Amino acid sequence: MMERKFVYKPIAIDLFCGAGGMSEGLLQAGFDIAFSSDINKEVEITYKKRHEQLGIKQGIDTFYYRADIKDLSGKFILESIKKLEKYKGLENVQIDAIFGGPPCQGFSRSGERKGKDDPRNFLFREYVRVINELRPNYVVMENVEGFTDTKLEGFVGLTGIQYFGKDSLAPHLLESELNLAGYDVVSPKILTASDYGVPQNRRRAIFIAYKKGLKAPSYPKPIFEKEQRISAMEAIGDLLLHPSKSHRKSKFELESSNGRTPSLLTGKPIKISAPKNQELSNISDLVVERFSLYEEGQTTAELRKSIILNGVDLTNLPNLLNLCSNNLNKTREEIIKIYKNKNLSKELVDVLLTKKNVRTRLYSDKPSPTVVTIADDYIHPTENRTFSVRELARFQSFDDSFVFYGKRTTGGLLRRTEIPQYTQVGNAVPPLLSKAIALEILKTINSNQ
Repeated sequence: MMERKFVYKPIAIDLFCGAGGMSEGLLQAGFDIAFSSDINKEVEITYKKRHEQLGIKQGIDTFYYRADIKDLSGKFILESIKKLEKYKGLENVQIDAIFGGPPCQGFSRSGERKGKDDPRNFLFREYVRVINELRPNYVVMENVEGFTDTKLEGFVGLTGIQYFGKDSLAPHLLESELNLAGYDVVSPKILTASDYGVPQNRRRAIFIAYKKGLKAPSYPKPIFEKEQRISAMEAIGDLLLHPSKSHRKSKFELESSNGRTPSLLTGKPIKISAPKNQELSNISDLVVERFSLYEEGQTTAELRKSIILNGVDLTNLPNLLNLCSNNLNKTREEIIKIYKNKNLSKELVDVLLTKKNVRTRLYSDKPSPTVVTIADDYIHPTENRTFSVRELARFQSFDDSFVFYGKRTTGGLLRRTEIPQYTQVGNAVPPLLSKAIALEILKTINSNQ
């Protein structure tokens, strides 16, 4: 058997790695991922299978460890890396960069925020602890915008310092903790994913730190101007239920099917013609008709307002006609006449539509809004249905060869514990955004040499 020759690249660690969006970008930029970790068993399957697919071998090239970050130490991580076949015999293994996105729900603006009392907000404190123990040259943390204006009143830092008032703002607190650990911090910045080739207007707070004495990295400059951003249909137009024979794949669609992440075995991305994760939710004819009422870009709240003000023609919507006829005890002809009237009552609209008010039909010619973890929040721009896992993965800029494992979706109380495919996609860092950041870190690493 031929002895394997190792090519050494800058070493990265990916904590809170999830299904692997950040890691995809790191690999595309040119990092080796020597260690990665997440707490969830479902994402572990997806993450490890992707590495196997790319020829990145557990125990040889990389080490994945499922754990709560509170149970991870810098010593354990470094020892795990030194035991890898790739790094055996090397006198010094220096971690070039650590990347991580502590779970962000505790900082989110979309729900109730509990400040320092939310246990999820202490995960970034553990992240800083691991940084302090590992001493990587560069540090990157990704989080939601809400992190920038969250106050953690009374937060106790690693050295016992307690933060109050304006000092308890999360960005100030993080900078202070990293300064104490021997790092300078680049002023945090909000990056929009669509500026970097991702067909999605996802905005994320990015924090970069570097060891005192090293050169400061820059944030990546936008690659796409607003009018150049990749639209929803440029990202998924080839995945329609009934694609046009004349459809010509966009550059983004071709890159998705040809692949962007190189295989360790061949040095080339994995090309695929029939991607997995394309199953669609079963929806009734009634729901199809209800979806048909939405115009592009319209939310349920906007649709309700439009129907109240202008009425709606139900003539060619037999299932909605039957629903309203049965509930209001009127003939179909009477229902058509009633709903064509302007200034409809709220009660009449309640019969016609569901009470779910967060659903939106996407624009064809604009990037997707932020991909979320619930499968039915968005309606396809041109087809009366929700999206497949693969289509949302395209909005995130995952390669088509990247397969998501586990349940496709889940609901109810199970959402608290299970991480199905839709959640794995929605929680991920967009690979192309990760790549843009990683390239800047890599550029700075090379300039230090």
